Amino acid sequence: MTLYAIGERQPTIDPAAFVHPDAIIIGDVHLGPEASVWPGAVLRGDHGSIYVGAGSSVQDGSVVHCTATWDTVIGQGCVIGHLVHLEGCTVQDDALVGSGAVVLQGCIVGSGALVGASALVAPGTHVPPGKSAMGVPARILDKPADAELIRQAADTYRKNTHWYAATLRRLD
Repeated sequence: MTLYAIGERQPTIDPAAFVHPDAIIIGDVHLGPEASVWPGAVLRGDHGSIYVGAGSSVQDGSVVHCTATWDTVIGQGCVIGHLVHLEGCTVQDDALVGSGAVVLQGCIVGSGALVGASALVAPGTHVPPGKSAMGVPARILDKPADAELIRQAADTYRKNTHWYAATLRRLD
């Protein structure tokens, strides 16, 4: 894994977390147990802090940043899909942010909520617990999020955390 301190800010990674060797973790980034960060993801806690809760995954190519005003907080059991951009927002427990989505400063994605693939969640938006947000800009739908789908996705990545930690090896 590629870890960097910037000034006095440095990562804190639980021993049961998994960070792929091609991910980059910079500054004040905290990873809980069984959290996972996958290839090409960048978590940069330079002006604020980033927290990734137990059992949450930040998937391939995602960018997680913060600002001097807004930390980025990812709760427990969350799935942050491929190529997601999170900046200065809160994703509460058991939520899913779909591939390619952007969630900006001051947003709150409630517990068990789903942000659809490629959605743009504008600054200050609140996605209520258990609801779905889709589109550009994202709109809250009457349709509830699929809690079972979120749970299964989070479980898959928790299992992958152990599998990869035990068996991943470079071949070149």
